[in-house]
Amino acid sequence: MLQSDPLVTSTEVPLLEKSILIVEDETVLANAISKRLKRAGYHPEIAADLAAGRASVKEKTPDLALLDMRLPDGSGLDFLAELQTHGQSFPVLVMSAYGEIEDAVSAMKSGASDYLKKPVDLDELMLTVEKALEQAELSQKLSYSSKRERHAHEEVELLGESQQINAVRQQIERLKRFTGGNNSVPPTVLILGETGSGKDVVARLLHANSARSERPFVHVDCASLPRELIEAELFGHEKGAFTSAHVSRTGLIEAAEDGALFLDEIGELPPDLQAKLLAVLERRTLRKVGATRERPVAAWIIAATHRNITRMVEQGEFRSDLYYRLNVLSLSIAPLRDRSDDILLLARHFAGQSARRYGIKTISLSPETEKLLRAYHWPGNVRELKHMMERAVLLSGEGELEPEVLSLSPQQDSPNPKQGNAEPDAEDAALIRDALAQAGGNVSEAARKLGVSRMTLRYRIKKYNLE
Repeated sequence: MLQSDPLVTSTEVPLLEKSILIVEDETVLANAISKRLKRAGYHPEIAADLAAGRASVKEKTPDLALLDMRLPDGSGLDFLAELQTHGQSFPVLVMSAYGEIEDAVSAMKSGASDYLKKPVDLDELMLTVEKALEQAELSQKLSYSSKRERHAHEEVELLGESQQINAVRQQIERLKRFTGGNNSVPPTVLILGETGSGKDVVARLLHANSARSERPFVHVDCASLPRELIEAELFGHEKGAFTSAHVSRTGLIEAAEDGALFLDEIGELPPDLQAKLLAVLERRTLRKVGATRERPVAAWIIAATHRNITRMVEQGEFRSDLYYRLNVLSLSIAPLRDRSDDILLLARHFAGQSARRYGIKTISLSPETEKLLRAYHWPGNVRELKHMMERAVLLSGEGELEPEVLSLSPQQDSPNPKQGNAEPDAEDAALIRDALAQAGGNVSEAARKLGVSRMTLRYRIKKYNLE
């Protein structure tokens, strides 16, 4: 998942106290603005002229600046130009008196976020400040997400030569024609497959091969989001929507903008939020928690689950209308045990990858190791193989990997028909038990071995009664 900070804490102060610089020589106005900002949970600082403003910015970069256009030692336009020259990226709101509208227009052209007319209405000022901060936060998220995902696309690869993997590649290629450069939203895609089979890789490749590849890709792990936060995380919230909601927040759906939103483990979404997500998909709009108006949604929705979602629908655990809305186009990823042709190719790839990471020059698989790898039933699929090879490389060092470094018990040496046909949940639980045993009960270490977050692992430990 695109991970974000929790939205609710046990305290009554803002999660991140925003600092605001007020560059204003009218003492009464500056103090009034400062008092109002403090009441809202911000940290204001007053500078009575440009010199004081420059010194304040040099000492600590504010989250936002309120800038008067006419100051005792110069024009606010000069200060704004200096900020732009030095690459300062925080939003600036300019304040101009009647008759100085041309200064305000010039300021907007020079990079100011917005302007306010004097005498300043404090209610309008607060709304403008919140809007500017929210937009700056969204821009930072999208910039970071875009850079990170472009880097991730350089590394993500769907490995394998089996018939099943080649079929998935062909499906991904065919889907490109539905993600053309026009303004239409691509059809929703549902990716099905067991835990660790590569659903995340397929989602990223769908995005990377689409016309939206340079736009944000936001990964949301529905299983790892705490129940009390998931609605605010997905949809965002307005100031005052709940305790500790001191400022408005942009949700992950809106943060995806006109890129792609990957809803991983969609089967874990609570029923009430299933209904709200259905409304988003049908109307292409969302309403923040505590909001009175709706916002447009342009993101391409890609969902995935390891659960038997048709059975969940039959048992009333998942809304049938949402399932049909998600399942416009579907891709199924075969478990690793059903594509044995890929096992050794993947094992060699992961072993080589780990060797390069840890500065080990040569690594290979002994014939006995290859035989053992092909015989194993792989309940954790590709993810389990990846972490097993990393551990084996660290234990073995240079040369051949021998069977003993794989940490496979005799019962695991050959395929188990019952396990081969087991429900994905049973396989997931078995993999978690193995990881916890290898980690001596250390949840953090087990999460690292499985390639999931600690929160996700704790959720699944509780789900499968493995405490």
